[in-house]
Order: sequence, then structure tokens, then C-alpha cells
Amino acid sequence: SEALERFESVLVWEDDLICVPGTYNYLCSALRAYRNASRVMSVTGWTNRHLIPSNVADHPYFDGRAECWVWGTWRRAWQGMMDETALEKIERLVEKGGDPARYGGDLPFMAKQEQEKNIWAVRWLYHHMLHGGLCVRPPWSMVEHIGFGEGATNAVGKNWLANGVLAPCPPIPHEWPAPVEHPQCARLHRKMCPRPWSDRFPRLVALVRLLQAKLSYRGASRE
Repeated sequence: SEALERFESVLVWEDDLICVPGTYNYLCSALRAYRNASRVMSVTGWTNRHLIPSNVADHPYFDGRAECWVWGTWRRAWQGMMDETALEKIERLVEKGGDPARYGGDLPFMAKQEQEKNIWAVRWLYHHMLHGGLCVRPPWSMVEHIGFGEGATNAVGKNWLANGVLAPCPPIPHEWPAPVEHPQCARLHRKMCPRPWSDRFPRLVALVRLLQAKLSYRGASRE
């Protein structure tokens, strides 16, 4: 927030993220290309082999789920970000008919832990969803997270997100594509982070709970 009071756009790196040469120029080019595209709310150098759509070749693509690993944004997109918690943004999203788990069943869970674990990124993700925003992703990852492990704050047990050996930086487009969300993105996120079992089968869960209550009542009656 402080940086965006001084600058129109920013790029954010953390010390446990490494990048291939060319990442900075690639992201700066994206920030320039979409500075006036209101629906594009952020750019990132990270993606994952499990999340890349099948037909992007060497072109960037647009995702409705934002990113917090080597990312950038503009002052215009950040406006209102800090005004609400993730749960408050979810409430407004639901009021507008949105699905809080559209981009992964992990998001509502992280929103509940935002205050306790200081997971600011989930607020940023829901800020995108609330405003129909898009994140520009590269066709393959330029970034690797080297902070996975039991001692990590928020990257414990997430080794499936590791990219391994990184390929060279993708070519910077001569003409950046129009901002249209790739139709495979939401499905790929839900595949990697499914909704909780109870959310997918609410009637079955209700039936199981009813049966458990009946069995408990019968057991208590016999005693």
C-alpha cells in the first residue's frame, strides 16, 4: 500500500523465490501493456505444470485466480484491497452470485485462517474475484519457491506446487493478447484443490449426520 501511494505500479519479490533471467523485463512489459486495461488487475511470473492450460504454447494467458509469488499490480487495481477481510469480500461475492470456491476449494479455508495466520494473499485473490479481475500468467513458470518445508509459515506440505528445473524466460510478446480468461483455468484449479467433500455432497452429509443423531439417541435411550 505504501509503495503504491508513491508509484503507479509495483513488482513484488520475496527472498524465498528465485527467477530465471529475463523475468523482470517480462513482467515490466506486461505492466506497461495492461496499465489501462481495467479488468487486468495483476501480473505474475509464476504458474505450475498442473495449472497450465493445454493450448497456450509460448503465449501468456489470463487467470481469474491471482498470484502472490513474484507478482505486480497497479494502484488502480489495489484500491479497496485493504478495506475488507477475505471473509467480508466473500460475503459480497456471494451476494453478487459468485462462487467462493470457483478457483479452488482451498480458498474458503484460507479465508477463515487469514487473520490467525496472516494469509494476506487470499484477500488479494478474493479482491480479484469480487471485481471480475484477471491475472496475467506466463506460459510456463519463471519462478521457483525454495521455501517449502515444515518450518515454513504458509508453505508447509505444498511440494506439489514445486516446479523443479525452470525453463528459460518465455519470449516477450510483440503484441500482448486481449484480456480474456482462459476457459480451462477454473477447472484446473478445482482439480488440484477440490471442494471439501461436505460441500460437494451436502445432501449425503446431511443424511449421515441425521443417521448419526438417531444412533446416538437410541444408544442414550437404551442406557
